[in-house]
Amino acid sequence: MELKGRFEYYKTAKGFFNYRLKASNNETIAVSGSTGYTTLSGCKAGIESVRKNTNAPIEDQTLKNPKTLTNPKFEIYLDKTGKFRYRLYARNGELICRSEDGYASKDSCKKGIASLGKWALNSDIVKED
Repeated sequence: MELKGRFEYYKTAKGFFNYRLKASNNETIAVSGSTGYTTLSGCKAGIESVRKNTNAPIEDQTLKNPKTLTNPKFEIYLDKTGKFRYRLYARNGELICRSEDGYASKDSCKKGIASLGKWALNSDIVKED
């Protein structure tokens, strides 16, 4: 049997739609990028954009002189606590997903991006319980 991930969408207290990508072991790999989508169809379009852009190049903002890439792209950056995180931008520059938690090393952050690519492509889209 093929292991599958799932995009779980949900409605926030303020009425926006967001999503989480979970691996088959129920671990959250990524979360939607911004405050949320005003419609469920917009949220699902965001999910499709994540799927479409999982092979985007990586812009490493932790380097002294990072090379700026055009969208779509992943950005690796350091958060306020010194952990590595990633965010994915669509071709139009919209932030479509980001890592939920920080990673201790850049290498593990890159593995997180690879994991996003692995699980996003054939994942189901379901309403959060």
